[in-house]
Amino acid sequence: MTEETDALGGPVRPPVRDWPALDLAGTEFDPVLADLMREGPLTRIRLPHGDGWAWLATRHEDVRSITTDPRFSRAALMRRQVTRLAPHFSPRPGSLAFADQPDHNRLRRPVAEVFTPAAAQRLRPRAQEILDALLDSLVRDGPPADLVGRVLEPFPVAVVSEVMGVPVAERDRVHAWTRRIVSTSGGAEAAGRAKDGLYGWITGTVRARAGRAGRPDGSVYSLLGAEVTRGGISEEEAVGLAGPLQIGGEAVTHNCGQLLFLVLTRPDLLDRLRERPEERDTVLEELLRYVPHRSSVGLARIALEDVTLRGARIRAGEAVYVSYLAANRDPEVFPDPDRITPGRDPNPHLAFGNGPHHCTAAVLGRLLTGLVVGTLLDRLPELRLAVPSEEVPWRRKTMIRGPQALPVTW
Repeated sequence: MTEETDALGGPVRPPVRDWPALDLAGTEFDPVLADLMREGPLTRIRLPHGDGWAWLATRHEDVRSITTDPRFSRAALMRRQVTRLAPHFSPRPGSLAFADQPDHNRLRRPVAEVFTPAAAQRLRPRAQEILDALLDSLVRDGPPADLVGRVLEPFPVAVVSEVMGVPVAERDRVHAWTRRIVSTSGGAEAAGRAKDGLYGWITGTVRARAGRAGRPDGSVYSLLGAEVTRGGISEEEAVGLAGPLQIGGEAVTHNCGQLLFLVLTRPDLLDRLRERPEERDTVLEELLRYVPHRSSVGLARIALEDVTLRGARIRAGEAVYVSYLAANRDPEVFPDPDRITPGRDPNPHLAFGNGPHHCTAAVLGRLLTGLVVGTLLDRLPELRLAVPSEEVPWRRKTMIRGPQALPVTW
């Protein structure tokens, strides 16, 4: 921990707090983040990897402000190795995650049609068909079963693969790469190999789709290939755009795992979802607000000029993180924020981010989550945990939190 006085005449800067990578079980809120929230709306942190320290904003209002303020840049992060959770950091040019406006809109436009509410509704019957087939197999084999291995992993992987245009024969290999990328267990070398493998495969796929004549088939890789052919984006940009979208299925798997764990360990919540299906969407939104879907924080931004926030001077060139998890527990916005309130209204949670970097596939994520929870409760009305809740194993050394397995019976 270090303290620093602002040499330009400002107030004393808050001390730099070390934020280690914690392996947290269940849906426990990160105690380090809770302490930082109590310490103040704007603190300074040092994470396990990278260099130096960074500002951290935890209030809902400030998170919304920073994520829409062009003075805070994601593109500038590509040239820096700021303090971070991920052991390996090698951003790809063209990635939406590292684009500022107007490039962000230019890059997002070629695939925007795939992630609209209308597109999600068109996808719903096919997604339901995939899910039903998995549940048919689950029921046929009988209890007990691991919901993660039998449903929560294969379902989003299959749907995302179809949306992206991944051939069936390639899906296991692509999934192995994405699973390794969101893990921190193998260190920088393992994550780097997985990224090289995935992005090498994506490069070949985009190049092949760009070489095909005729109209695109509506999949993401087909649309990107067509856009490269037209010259709207470069091949490098298409690859950088596709990578995070391909990885997105991992978040659905583990978010659903946390949601179902909560539902299956809270009888009142389970009864409400079973008995009032018309309220499921509202309840799921509250659970999305509540679950700690990731470890630590995501990607930083770099201040392009001096900015004063909450009385602190953030200097040009300094890194700034926002915590969506903290914003979703802001008591000024969410009364009694550490309590699940199924009928919470309004519920302006930021589980899918905010501003230009709001999750591209948020509509798809909501669709898959709702289908999983609703279909499981309808088809398996006696669904319950097969082990005591404290025996459910949780993922370790990961950037996306969730159960490693979810043993159930019915």
